[in-house]
Amino acid sequence: MQIHYLSDENSILNHFLGQIRNVNIQNDSMRFRRNVERIGEVMAYELSKDLHYSDVEIQTPLGIKKTTEISDKLVLCSILRAGLPLHLGFLNYFDAAENGFVSAYRHHANNDASFDILVEYQAVPNIENKTLLLIDPMLATGQSMVAVYEKLMQKGLPKEIHIAVIIAAPEGIAYLKTHLPDHCHLWIATLDEKLNDKNYIIPGLGDAGDLAYGNKL
Repeated sequence: MQIHYLSDENSILNHFLGQIRNVNIQNDSMRFRRNVERIGEVMAYELSKDLHYSDVEIQTPLGIKKTTEISDKLVLCSILRAGLPLHLGFLNYFDAAENGFVSAYRHHANNDASFDILVEYQAVPNIENKTLLLIDPMLATGQSMVAVYEKLMQKGLPKEIHIAVIIAAPEGIAYLKTHLPDHCHLWIATLDEKLNDKNYIIPGLGDAGDLAYGNKL
């Protein structure tokens, strides 16, 4: 797996990352969503450098200009509900992309720390021979991402797979390396220290879905 760490160098990305973590700022859910969206825009720009392009000629009012445009057929697929603001950031840049949405959540059958990942709702276009971008803010254990990947592969085989996350834990990265193909690309805005005993990312930011859309029952 090819891993791209985007916060190693100072940029406006780190400014937005700091704001979504800050407890004095993140309580403003509208600002939290907008910052996640802006992080998605920055990540989309960085990821765009790894896509494929074709030469084209553009007619301007005064002549012809040779340039390039993306030749990949993109499918953006996010995991509900926390992935929605990040998805929108990518869609702002890849506005011609098709879009898919999948639900995945931790099911604690025994009311303890152990859990299974349930993947239920799916609304996904054809991904056969296309460039698939899987989008989710948090990569904790990695089990949700792998479960969604395996479900999507039942619908067809994409030409390329890019996974985009804001915050990743080392445990989740190791899990993806073990369970996903070597040719996948993993784009990480920032790497955190570890998971706690409840498999939450430390220092993390809390529950991204709740911060964006309110607490759930």
